[in-house]
Amino acid sequence: MSPAAITTSAPPPTNGKAAAVKSSAESIVTPSSGRLNGPSDAVPAWVKPDLNRLLRVEHLEGDFAARSVSLVDLPAGATFARISNPTPAKCAFTSVQASRDLHVDLNCDLVYTNHSCQPTLVFDMQRWEVRVNPDLKEGLKAGDELTFFYPSTEYDMSQPFDCRCKEKECRGTISGAKDMPPKVLRQYWLNPHIEELLQERIE
Repeated sequence: MSPAAITTSAPPPTNGKAAAVKSSAESIVTPSSGRLNGPSDAVPAWVKPDLNRLLRVEHLEGDFAARSVSLVDLPAGATFARISNPTPAKCAFTSVQASRDLHVDLNCDLVYTNHSCQPTLVFDMQRWEVRVNPDLKEGLKAGDELTFFYPSTEYDMSQPFDCRCKEKECRGTISGAKDMPPKVLRQYWLNPHIEELLQERIE
C-alpha cells in the first residue's frame, strides 16, 4: 500500500467495551459482466489480470505521493482485478493483511492503491479480488483515483499516518481497525478477519 499520507505516531488503543460490529461478510458480489474498452473476444483484464489495461500509476513529487488512476468504467460491485501473485510478508507499510495471521506483498501495481475514507474499491482478501465499492452509486469512472479503506484489511498497522483524503467524513489518523470506534467501522465494508478480531476485542 502506498498512502498519500504523513506518518505519525499511533494513538493509544482503546480498552473499553464497544458494541458489536455489523457483519459485512454478506456483501458478496459476483464478478461483473460489464465490458471494458477493447475487442469483445479479448479475455477480460481482471482475469489475468492485465493491470496495464486497468490502471495507470502516477509518480508525483514528494513523499508518499504516488497514486493509481482507473483506466476503465465499471459499475458498483463489479470485479476490478484479482490478486493473483501475492507472497507472504511481514506486516509492513506496503503489505496487505489477508487474514488474522497472514500479511502479503501484492507484487503488482495494486500496491499503489492509496487509502481514502470514501474509497472507490474494496480489497476482498477472502476471495483474493478487488471490487468497485458497492456503495459507489455512480460506479468507477476512468480517471478516478483508485483507493480503499485501509482498516478494512489492516487491524494494527505498522506505520500509522494522518489521512489526507480531504473527504467530509475524513477519519484523521489511520492506524488500523483496532483503534477505530465500531460505529465508524459499521459504515464500511470489512473483511471477515477484521470482524473476527474486532469481536474478540469487545468480548
